[in-house]
Amino acid sequence: MNREPTERIRPALPSRRQFLSALGTGAGLACVAGLPRPGLGAERTSPPSKRLLLEVLEAAGKPAQVVANPDGTEIVLLPYGGRVLGLFAKGSEENFYWTHPLLRAVETAKAFYAGTDWHNSGGDRTWVAPEVDVFLPNFPSREKYFQPRELDPGNHCVSGEGAALRLINRLTLTLSRSRKQVELEITKSFAPAPNPLRHERGGMAAEVQYGGYIQHTSLAIVGGDRTSPVGLWNLVQMPHGGELLMPTFSRPEPRLTFGKIPAADLVVDDCLVRYRMRQAGEHKIALRAATVTGRVGYMSQQRERWALIIRNFVVNPSGQYVDVPWDDPSDLGYSTQACNVNSGLGQFSELEYHIPAIGGSTGRMRCDDAAQVWAFRGPEQSILKITRRLVAGDRFIP
Repeated sequence: MNREPTERIRPALPSRRQFLSALGTGAGLACVAGLPRPGLGAERTSPPSKRLLLEVLEAAGKPAQVVANPDGTEIVLLPYGGRVLGLFAKGSEENFYWTHPLLRAVETAKAFYAGTDWHNSGGDRTWVAPEVDVFLPNFPSREKYFQPRELDPGNHCVSGEGAALRLINRLTLTLSRSRKQVELEITKSFAPAPNPLRHERGGMAAEVQYGGYIQHTSLAIVGGDRTSPVGLWNLVQMPHGGELLMPTFSRPEPRLTFGKIPAADLVVDDCLVRYRMRQAGEHKIALRAATVTGRVGYMSQQRERWALIIRNFVVNPSGQYVDVPWDDPSDLGYSTQACNVNSGLGQFSELEYHIPAIGGSTGRMRCDDAAQVWAFRGPEQSILKITRRLVAGDRFIP
């Protein structure tokens, strides 16, 4: 395997970390409550069990709903923020996803949600791109970064129950570059994702747990400006310190969006990017739609076992991917991103993917996306075997 020197990655944006550090963190609340500050090494304690998470959310006035799939998988849906906050294998109380450490206790959860900062509960959420139009209200100035509250947490209406449950958020955004308003509707629903190895000979060892789901997401322009393109942007937060594996069709050139990544932590092969997400601070890379396969895996150690989270999604290089680097808003075409956060914001690894935009020159006013999450937990060698089979191939050597 050849190593790609970091010098070939484009320069970082030096002020991005300062912007992110100014966002809502709940760090002060944690210190007041006697919990570890969610920064370096602070989240090595166990995440809340499914039972405790549900109890805390209910007591904090943010009740969640549990959807059980036929294979025993359970997902915890938090309408506040429109998130899949928890993914649990059959019979397990252990969450595959990262959740904010302040959700471990009722007192700190209440204080967290009562605050005016961004309420990043964790889990799997949906945003809207381009980031420069939606989250930088004074762009090209980068001095203010703000999550529009009508997007996150939004105002999600819950329709149906169980497997028929849908989350619907109707919102209006002001796009910073055009200074025009666009009215949007985001709808999310969920379905079972049977184990992709269930028909494979010797596909999975008996001691490995599995959980999975399909997330259906749609975006529609329902009013206002239709000349500016906007796109869905799905992001899942996972426990920090693991390794992200991005298979590609050809040798990629990751774009460093912000931060500085040591050469040992970002290894580029002809058909695979390996990103060890372990550094302090905030760092992000982006890959272009023309090279990625639409499947990304994240492998990490959880207590005495290992976990593998895979997101399987559709990439359409003919589509219009509109999320752009802040310092080069003409640089289009990025579909897949990974963000390492190990700071006052929290301690998690984030996998992000985009859906081709609607509006503007696309001629489309609606898009629909379906993506699978497959998650496995078990002994290290069993998880490595699954990783090679579903993500990285036989050349992958830890």
